[in-house]
Amino acid sequence: MINTVLFDLDGTLLSIDMEEFMHSYFRAVAESFKGILEPKSLLENIMKATEYMVRNTEKEKTNQRAFEEEFERLLGCDIAPLMSRFEQFYRTDFKKIKSIARHQPLCAKVVKTLKDKGYEMVLATNPLFPRIAIEERIRWAGIDPDAFSLITAFEDMHYCKPQIEYYREILEIINKRPEQCLMVGNDAEEDMIARILGMKTFLLDAHLIKRAKALPPVDYMGGYSDLYNFVQNELPDLEEKAV
Repeated sequence: MINTVLFDLDGTLLSIDMEEFMHSYFRAVAESFKGILEPKSLLENIMKATEYMVRNTEKEKTNQRAFEEEFERLLGCDIAPLMSRFEQFYRTDFKKIKSIARHQPLCAKVVKTLKDKGYEMVLATNPLFPRIAIEERIRWAGIDPDAFSLITAFEDMHYCKPQIEYYREILEIINKRPEQCLMVGNDAEEDMIARILGMKTFLLDAHLIKRAKALPPVDYMGGYSDLYNFVQNELPDLEEKAV
């Protein structure tokens, strides 16, 4: 029986257009590093280091370590001052791009409903960002980060979506079996791949991302209202079951 729900963040709990978000994000980064690094070179090397991190499959390397090693190799210098600058950026200027997020009150209602029913929740966002940036975006959605027993951030995780090892690592951390979990996300490939392990899946089509012509097999599909109705009416109250 399902007792744990995994949520993607961008385009799922946070109603946001990823293309618009990335454009605003990189523009803000370039402005923050103005006078320190040439913007075009900085952004190109961030993308290359991120791509390396996504491909990394070395279990002993966290995503952070993989990114920083490749970023340092690409720049050919000590990146410690740059990483400190990034942390400052996430504490200050990053908050300025909040305006691109659309308020979707049903997302907070979904999370509250599941919490009230006794479900464990995991924020299974692609761990490309540090925790501080992820928690900031959770708040943009009107949701308390403490609602989640696990937030997959790049300081802690060793794999990225769409690697199936990413989902295996989550299961290992939370000590759950696939059949106990439901994965909710808007990316047909990166989120719905969890079904291979035996998780149930809910494809949110409000900000649907799909690369292939045909959709992969999913268990449930719909918009925000459909998701809310599903958790409200289809998922049993675990607290009552435990009495």
